[in-house]
Amino acid sequence: MAGRFEGKTAVVTGSGRRGGLGEAIARRLAQEGAAVVVSDLGRPVDPSTPAGMIGGTEEMEAIAADLRQYGGSASTQPCDVRRWEEVRALADHAKATHGSLDIWVNNAGIGYIMKPLMDVRPEDWSAVIDVNLTGAFFGLKAAAEVMIAQGKGGRIVNIASQAAKSGFPHAQAYTASKHGLVGLTRSAAIELGAHQITVNNVCPNHVTTGLGAWQNEYFAKVTGAASVEAYLAAMAARIPLGRPGKAEDTADAVAFLCSDDAKYITAESLNVSGGEEPH
Repeated sequence: MAGRFEGKTAVVTGSGRRGGLGEAIARRLAQEGAAVVVSDLGRPVDPSTPAGMIGGTEEMEAIAADLRQYGGSASTQPCDVRRWEEVRALADHAKATHGSLDIWVNNAGIGYIMKPLMDVRPEDWSAVIDVNLTGAFFGLKAAAEVMIAQGKGGRIVNIASQAAKSGFPHAQAYTASKHGLVGLTRSAAIELGAHQITVNNVCPNHVTTGLGAWQNEYFAKVTGAASVEAYLAAMAARIPLGRPGKAEDTADAVAFLCSDDAKYITAESLNVSGGEEPH
């Protein structure tokens, strides 16, 4: 399937961390010929964006350098997805630097603010909703503006979650934000269909990225598991395909939805959960 994205430019938000979903998605698109814009926050901005949970400028540049080894072009652009002017500048950067904007992946998200319901502060709630849902709205809108002006369609993919379909304890804002993506995607797909722009969600189950490793430790403790290994073994046991997800599983699904093979698929929320999430 090499070359499916030759001549196309993709923006992947939240793609500046080694081992993350965003990096895997960017790599897959680059392997198939896309020019890729690697985007992440670049630096901590406030207490909700600690250094260990965001992609820094140097890490972004290193990932872009890796992507160029596949023969295409790659650039970086820091972006706080909570700020419309920065998201719009990211879309403009893709067009100005690489000549077009054809694929936009809303991957940036906060999945590390987990607390019991009664411990959630207003600022916790706002931080998660602002990045996961409002940030995705800004990305979708900015991408659509450029794609409509180009007049050749496009692909917008939101990285939702199993939490877009089911509720989870200690993840009230996260679950609400991902459920919100389902509604956003369905409505946007209706409006953008006339422009041949598809809008879809990918809904992975747990993936042990850097963030996933933090979640493993947190929920192993919360659930009283004997160890992280015991927690993961119990997780694997309830998944029909016998293992948690991998970053490459999500990247595969994104590549499919961005390809011509999915040209008649829009408004969908595709589970990538090994059968754990059946609806």
